Amino acid sequence: MSEKKESINNYIASNKQRFLNELMELLKIPSISADSNYNNETLRTAQEVEKRFIEAGAEHVEICPTAGHPIVYADKIIDTNLPTVLVYGHYDVQPPDPINLWTSPPFEPIIKKTEIHPEGAIFARGACDDKGQMFMHIKAFEVMMKTNSLTCNVKFMIEGEEEIGSKNLETYVKQNKEKLKADVILISDTGIIANQIPSITVGLRGLSYMEVEVTGPNRDLHSGLYGGAVGNPINILCEMITKLKDDKNSITIPGFYDKVEIISTEERAEMAKAPFNLDDYKKSIGLTDIDGEAGYTTNERNSIRPTLDVNGIWGGYTGEGAKTVLPSKAYAKISMRLVPHQDSEEISTLFTTYFKSIAPPSVTVKVTAHHGGTPYVTPTDFSGYVAAKNAMEETFGKTPIPVRSGGSIPIVALFEQELGLKSVLMGFGLDSDSIHSPNEHYGVFNYFKGIETIPLFFEHFSKLSNE
Repeated sequence: MSEKKESINNYIASNKQRFLNELMELLKIPSISADSNYNNETLRTAQEVEKRFIEAGAEHVEICPTAGHPIVYADKIIDTNLPTVLVYGHYDVQPPDPINLWTSPPFEPIIKKTEIHPEGAIFARGACDDKGQMFMHIKAFEVMMKTNSLTCNVKFMIEGEEEIGSKNLETYVKQNKEKLKADVILISDTGIIANQIPSITVGLRGLSYMEVEVTGPNRDLHSGLYGGAVGNPINILCEMITKLKDDKNSITIPGFYDKVEIISTEERAEMAKAPFNLDDYKKSIGLTDIDGEAGYTTNERNSIRPTLDVNGIWGGYTGEGAKTVLPSKAYAKISMRLVPHQDSEEISTLFTTYFKSIAPPSVTVKVTAHHGGTPYVTPTDFSGYVAAKNAMEETFGKTPIPVRSGGSIPIVALFEQELGLKSVLMGFGLDSDSIHSPNEHYGVFNYFKGIETIPLFFEHFSKLSNE
């Protein structure tokens, strides 16, 4: 082991409990960007992030206002002749609902041992997505500063609106291109296959998120007096939703598949080499069988194929007891995950046109497009990916597997478009970490493995950039 690496590991070991305590304090703050009732808490989180950057030794630390939640910027320029890494992360979190399904309060972080995490996992909203992974970078930066091992310039851009579509990030990026000038972007908002099987995400799906409103009569009606004579918006909405897919789970929207990237047989065969046990997969989510588009495996369905899912549906009476009402309105939120070459705005338009076309004349339909994002694929032959691969090889003792994720990080394509930079998606979470769900958690092993690996990424990227 090199003297530098030994110094880094010793510093991490001697500060392990403090690193955990600081993350736990951050997780106590409910920075729910989607709910304006938590605006003050979201700002307080940004201020806490600012404080930690200053303590770690960053320069030019500032909270940058936007039309929504602020962005925290920090940097450390050690030599303008050296390459610069721009680190992106987010401090906002998803709402914790449904609260009753949490085994411990979502904003009272606690470490519990699990079968997958024998060293313990931190249970709290945001533990993995993305406070825990974002905070790894602050702590890794501290490690590099305190051990005099920072080998690149570094800039940080930590936003507070990722969970609501990064509404104001594009404006910030466009207005600060010189400030954000760098050589590569490093992001930890993804995961690995398993703690014993490292991987690097090389593909992300895009997103088109819609909300639909179906209106029937001008008020809620008595279901006895009007039932059978008037169209029920909930019934009709459900019927319309069923028409969005056929019996093979293919999406029926005209033109939806026109630009979908076709993955070669050879590439599909390479993807199939990633370890995967279907029985374990079903067991982990409490299912006896799976479902999906005909002709594709489970891992292909959730990575290289587009999808359409209902994320929420409501209307009528849902309170305690019975109320015989025929509702005036019914609503649903519907998301579509997109693959390379599909355009979010185009898909949103295709969805709107088709959804309105299948509505019967007894109702009116309103379709609202919420946030979207562009699919992204990272090349595996550029220096950023190679640096991540080399770093993970050192800390895991195995070569990481390149994988395509089913998730979306819409701003990755934005960064390439506006800043001309490729992104490295070096995350340390697990699929079983329940992000966006009750009982979200993040392994203690994963947290510290990230802190250990990030400095090595900087070292390898610096070397590769000078070759």
